[in-house]
Amino acid sequence: MRIQLYALPILLLFTGLEAGLLSAQGPTPLVTAPHLEKRGMATQLVVDGKPFLMLAGELSNSASSNLENMKPVWPKLAAMGLNTVLTPVSWELIEPKEGSFDFALVDGLLDQARHEHMHIVFLWLASWKNGMSSYPPVWVKSDTRRFPRVVLNGSEVEVLSPASPATQEADGRAFAALLKHLKEVDSRDHTVLAIQVENEVGVLGAARDHSDTANKAFASPVPQELTQYLKAHRDTLDPELRTLWDANGNKTTGTWAEVFGETNRADEIFMAWRYAGFVHGVAAHGKAAYNIPMYVNTWLGEGNSQPGDYPSGGPQPRVVDVWKAAGSVLDIYSPDLYASDFIGWSSRYHRNGNPLFIPETNSGTAGAANVFYAVGEQNAICFSPFAIERSRDEKGDLSISYDTIAKIAPIILDRQTAGLTHGFVLDKNHPSYDFTMGEYIAHVSLDEIFGHRSQDGYGLIVETGPTEFLGAGRGFRVSFSPVSPTAPKVGIGAVDEGVFEDGKWVPGLRLNGDENDQGRGWRFGSRQAGIEKVTVYRYE
Repeated sequence: MRIQLYALPILLLFTGLEAGLLSAQGPTPLVTAPHLEKRGMATQLVVDGKPFLMLAGELSNSASSNLENMKPVWPKLAAMGLNTVLTPVSWELIEPKEGSFDFALVDGLLDQARHEHMHIVFLWLASWKNGMSSYPPVWVKSDTRRFPRVVLNGSEVEVLSPASPATQEADGRAFAALLKHLKEVDSRDHTVLAIQVENEVGVLGAARDHSDTANKAFASPVPQELTQYLKAHRDTLDPELRTLWDANGNKTTGTWAEVFGETNRADEIFMAWRYAGFVHGVAAHGKAAYNIPMYVNTWLGEGNSQPGDYPSGGPQPRVVDVWKAAGSVLDIYSPDLYASDFIGWSSRYHRNGNPLFIPETNSGTAGAANVFYAVGEQNAICFSPFAIERSRDEKGDLSISYDTIAKIAPIILDRQTAGLTHGFVLDKNHPSYDFTMGEYIAHVSLDEIFGHRSQDGYGLIVETGPTEFLGAGRGFRVSFSPVSPTAPKVGIGAVDEGVFEDGKWVPGLRLNGDENDQGRGWRFGSRQAGIEKVTVYRYE
């Protein structure tokens, strides 16, 4: 199957249903593969009929290239509270010779994950990784006539051209073989929850490819599929893209420079269209073999960085709409979120129906805090610090955060659908937030008592009933006031520590006195994340 590049958007639709055997005996009912569902106000990953939250970690690039190396890693990751591991699977290792596939490493990783009762997200490292092309097999890298390269500063570089049908076909064929194999060996167990297609694609060192083929395409009219998409979705376009298009007269015909201006932003949009067409095409090969969620990840361009400082053409927020115009096969556009403005970048990706999926981010104390915000405020499907096997802190802050969230994940996932969860990260620059929850305003701030104030804090709050809230985290306190200024005042009725067992709340200590500041606050101490439930009451 060959997907035509760039001229037409990919219009393949998939049902999300895959056949499989629940048992070796009796009837063979349909088994639904892991898939995304829009449930109320949240898009969720559904696994075996239930929403699933990936409390995950991504392995460093080469950690899983040898099964012996991974044997001691899996128990460590399980002890850290992970339920999912993101791990590379590279083109060079599964197709060392053209047309000859070897899935021994894939099968071994599946067996190891199942032994620890964990899930996997495979990262397809193929034509590109971090903007470069080091992961294709040697038979691809050595044949530059069949598999042409990008040209920068007049010379070919070790980056495969996204304009090559032969490269897309070879990459897509290998990807389809991988997905076909996964369907054969995993459509019953659902160990594999999703697939990342390529890795941080885009051109480094320049805003665009300057090969003869690319120069000719750049000087040609912008495809109608893109300009018509911009016109049809003008009101919901990323603000930066819309501003750029508006500034150039909202043209629907013309060359790339005429429609988007004589700037490197036009170059970036041009490369986004080319990479998007290629990656959607590869993904379509895989979806036809086994339809599970597929996403692309993004090396973010921070601050004043320009296209080429980061991979130009990758799905930055400003060009996600360009990627969407090029095809509908990919399910999620994801940030590799190491940036200091975690909240801002999360918001830019969780928009226009795109769920937040964070495949790479910081671990340690930063990760321990950010996971509460991502899950509680942005309905994140996945939170995954990078190089997780190198962590020296198996029972540290991240592990405690994962354990805390895992205990209340069913409640979080249930209430997400009605928009009844909020998450936050507090520090000296952002010491408080207010959230409207039902008939109340929840005033969240750094915890303070007897003149001692927490330096930082994080957590989430879930509305579980008309007068009842569930909280988790550390270093914060909450007070309540009525939404209506004329309504009766709100008091703290009761605060209980506790846990959920088999979906039921089991209360522990009843907290009062200093623990709730004599009834003036719902408090979470600064030492370690905990879980508490509060009820409120009204009085004149």
